[in-house]
Amino acid sequence: MTTVEQARLDNLRTAVSGQVAQRGEPGYDDAVAIWNGSIERRPSIAVRCLNTRDVVEAVRYARENNLEISVRGGGHSFAGHSLTEGGLMVDLSQMKAVVVDPQAQRAKAEPGVKWGEFDAATQEHGLAVPGGMISHTGIAGLTLGGGIGWLCTIAGLTCDNLVGAELVTASGEVLQVSEDNEQEVLWGLRGGGGNFGIVTSFEYQLHSVGPLVNFGFFYWRPERGTEVLKHIREVIPTLPANTAAFIAGTNAPKADFVPKELQDKPGWILALVGFGDEEELRDVVEPIRSAIPADSEVIEQLPYTALQGMFDHTAPWGGLAYEKAAHFDELTDEVIAVMVERQPLKSAHLSFTPILVAGGAYRDVPEASAAFSGSREMRYVINITAVCETKEEFDADRTWVRDYWTALQPYAVGNGSYINFMSEVDVNRVEAAYGPEKYPRLTALKSRLDPDNAFHLNANIPPATS
Repeated sequence: MTTVEQARLDNLRTAVSGQVAQRGEPGYDDAVAIWNGSIERRPSIAVRCLNTRDVVEAVRYARENNLEISVRGGGHSFAGHSLTEGGLMVDLSQMKAVVVDPQAQRAKAEPGVKWGEFDAATQEHGLAVPGGMISHTGIAGLTLGGGIGWLCTIAGLTCDNLVGAELVTASGEVLQVSEDNEQEVLWGLRGGGGNFGIVTSFEYQLHSVGPLVNFGFFYWRPERGTEVLKHIREVIPTLPANTAAFIAGTNAPKADFVPKELQDKPGWILALVGFGDEEELRDVVEPIRSAIPADSEVIEQLPYTALQGMFDHTAPWGGLAYEKAAHFDELTDEVIAVMVERQPLKSAHLSFTPILVAGGAYRDVPEASAAFSGSREMRYVINITAVCETKEEFDADRTWVRDYWTALQPYAVGNGSYINFMSEVDVNRVEAAYGPEKYPRLTALKSRLDPDNAFHLNANIPPATS
């Protein structure tokens, strides 16, 4: 490092409240330790921001010194966009304030907050916003990409409930974004990813949820897959509007309600969450119990916060992870045949196939209200996921994911792709995902806020002028 470069770095250290860490310095290893252990890129500098001013200084330093910028919120993405090779990481993980206004049913949160932390704060008031299904996922990436979870049926996507934000642009300008100010920017942040700058504050509309929800869980042995999946596809359209569903090819949990001989064994599960009264869910599950008796089941009430962390074991921190997803209108016989054939071929016991069910409020939200890349018309997202402990397992199950996804492609619908489920980003796939109406709006917004494409470590939308 030259004397001039050292002087610039010293100035950055002086300008920010948080740590500026290079390799080998305190804080660096914590900053670069992201969720997906298969990502091996390493920045030359990590700026561990404590406030918006730190973010502004970090962006300006990176731009003035021609350093690639990566942004870490929760550090929980399959693609590993948090890490740049040799550039500057803007680490937001220590910005964790959450302020809840229970009267207005609004909450403001900083970008380092994870869903478990956010839910703990809002559930003190019996409130929630749609989040993911893993409690250690960060709010930032999930919101900016869309946000599919348990509450989508009654409240839409996470991004549908984003009503305001503070945004640091590539020039270092700080924008206050709301439904009354910078409306086009707010539209772009509702699913357009991290393309337009660094969000340093999110404001959400909250909904009355919990503290208890009604939960039904069913597990069937793998050989019953065809029978089970065909019946589930008949049940899904009949569910009440206040009932969420989740299907998966996965291993049975190590839980008291699962017989010991079935715990951690492969199979098929259906989880139902009712946000009405307890008896209503029992009425929903009774036809399922009688038609396809489960090998294990439980129907109970549990805290909403427990629901949000129920599948954390499927996404251990530091595991080697990869995924590919596709959208479907129906679980046709052909789709089910592929799933039943391919699911048992995985190597790692945590590799699984979650099937997200979209309905209710998710489909009721007008398509044009958000930049979100996934279609509002589709009913199912099949997400084939490798989660491995060793490189050997990872190599095998990455191939399993790709082959499984390829086998499903003839039956997938539309060009819609959920950008948060893209392990590998292809510019043509991103353009197809947003479609001919949204994509030009997004490229125009990118041209205004980031004409040099400084924020490109994401599901990238190049400026219209490039």
